[in-house]
Amino acid sequence: MSITVRPATVFADVSTVLGPKRPDASVCWCLTYRLPSKENKALTGPARGEHVAAMLAEGPPGVLAYDGEEPVGWAAVAPRSKTTFARSRTIPRVDDADVWSVWCIRVKPGHRGNGISHHLLAGAVNFARDQGASILEGYPLENMGKTINTTMAYVGTKSLFEAAGFHQVAETKSVLDGFPRVLMRLAL
Repeated sequence: MSITVRPATVFADVSTVLGPKRPDASVCWCLTYRLPSKENKALTGPARGEHVAAMLAEGPPGVLAYDGEEPVGWAAVAPRSKTTFARSRTIPRVDDADVWSVWCIRVKPGHRGNGISHHLLAGAVNFARDQGASILEGYPLENMGKTINTTMAYVGTKSLFEAAGFHQVAETKSVLDGFPRVLMRLAL
């Protein structure tokens, strides 16, 4: 397995990792934390993918992991100011620093358990740094080694972020699948 991580620029590749099996399905497409709730809920079916395609035209909204030429994973990364984290009631704003956020790390079924999430997080760090970010935040789960439901593991785990050099800087009021989320930062 030869994993590379590149900025997400090809819609077909993003669709392979994030898109639905049925074109009319209303899957997340990693828009939940990127769009205000009302706008996110109003986008259904194919309109969700069309929105992602329009985002790609403005620049990469994240990074993709490839095994050879096959897209096998995704990490969303963007300035916090362009996400709902900028006004979250459950995830605190630590200070007024111009930080970037990484909030979704998804590995396709059949490719999990091979360390791809580590590659994705490293790729998100590199992408944010290349875009001029000086601080990158994540909001992973503090699962204390316990198993997490796969559908809720997309935010990553504290240990994944620690392995990438992030440090916890705050508690949050956010909980997923019974596990608290923590706010972690890495100075770039």
